Amino acid sequence: MTIQIGILPDDIIHTILDGNTVQRVNNGSFIRLPHPRTGLSALFLPHQTPSGSTISELQVVEPINSRSWFIGNEIIADGRLLMIMPVDPAFLLVPILRSVSPRNGTPGQFRTLDDIFEEAAMKLDQSSSKDSTEAILTKDLATFASLDCCKDSLTRLVDIRLPSSDLPSDIIVYRFSSTKFIEYLKLKVENLLKADVIEGSKTLMRSLAKDGLMEDGNEDLLQAGRLKIACDLIAQYIPSDLHTLLSASYDFAELDVYLEKLEEERRLKAQEASANTRSRKKVVKKEDSKEKADKRKAPKQSQGVEKLKKANINGMAKLSTFFTKKL
Repeated sequence: MTIQIGILPDDIIHTILDGNTVQRVNNGSFIRLPHPRTGLSALFLPHQTPSGSTISELQVVEPINSRSWFIGNEIIADGRLLMIMPVDPAFLLVPILRSVSPRNGTPGQFRTLDDIFEEAAMKLDQSSSKDSTEAILTKDLATFASLDCCKDSLTRLVDIRLPSSDLPSDIIVYRFSSTKFIEYLKLKVENLLKADVIEGSKTLMRSLAKDGLMEDGNEDLLQAGRLKIACDLIAQYIPSDLHTLLSASYDFAELDVYLEKLEEERRLKAQEASANTRSRKKVVKKEDSKEKADKRKAPKQSQGVEKLKKANINGMAKLSTFFTKKL
């Protein structure tokens, strides 16, 4: 049996340890859904409890070189670390809803939820991997659609038409709205800033300091930098075009001008340093060439001169003593 090391949320751990008090969707098995940023098939774990439901993403941290785990006296050959992290169902709904939306940017028609998921299942099945183990199955989409968290999140990114004179009393229809979803993302941006997520990351704080945004007098630029980082964090779970729309909803003009100027200064300094390095190399090379040339040009001395250089002159009078006045 293959053994792997993983990090799981508390509620899922309690589910595994006590299956009588907590009920899992589909016996706790993973489902495949399109990743909200890439659209590629990814594994997610739905989790249903009497009080509600959640869904988590499976992430794998894989070292470049082979690794193993040492647990007590046991060696686990698979050195990867599996992490099951909660994810907002609204993100997972985006590729599903957009798969049935017009490609020309028009809003599209209102449709029932069953129609949306049925057509999405067909289109995602056609576009997913030919490998059966990577395919996005209709039953997986149905499992996701049955979750309470999925139904609750739906209202955050769709326009809804309730029963009216032109609709039967029991029919509710939906249509994806990028405008509504962007407003929801902006709330997430605000929550990230309020929660001091950026301040809690040394890596993110170093990036702000590296760009000089934490210096005195750059308070406005610092706030814009924090806002831009929050947008980039959310961009890990949205397509690139929605990330562009999210960024466009904020005014980053002053920050962009500052960063462009900073990048240009860095580029010029790099060019100057490179030019100085090349110049020093040329000088050293020229001096080495001159030294070698001088050695080649030096005339070869006669054998007599060479022997005189080696003669022992200790105790011998100097030639100048023969020309001094004798007392």
